[in-house]
Amino acid sequence: MTTTDATLFEALGGTPAVDATVELFYGKVLADPALAPFFDGIDTRRLKAHQRAFLLVAFGGADHYRGRDIGTAHAALPICHHHFDLVAGHLVATLDELGVSPTLIGRVVDIVAPLRAVVVSEVAPADA
Repeated sequence: MTTTDATLFEALGGTPAVDATVELFYGKVLADPALAPFFDGIDTRRLKAHQRAFLLVAFGGADHYRGRDIGTAHAALPICHHHFDLVAGHLVATLDELGVSPTLIGRVVDIVAPLRAVVVSEVAPADA
């Protein structure tokens, strides 16, 4: 099976790759002083479980997701474009650190980029 014939999920390495991505990604996000306050008081174990489930669907490894939709999950948070860019940057850095090819990282970015319109709810001065 070639990379183009495989689902993104298969091409990335399946469930073990998703698990590794979520763990490394949240290590970066939670260590980022601009992002860490969003996670104060959050059960990170539960958050990671939701992220794993979401990525399984987004990458083609499952056919349904039972969590809240992404807009509802982020609606009450004052997320600006800067925050979205930081999170996306941590995701790309995570995938790169895990040895994912630039082509596959591009496929992930293609999935994540449209979420900006749903997740960003605030315009910070730097965004204006």
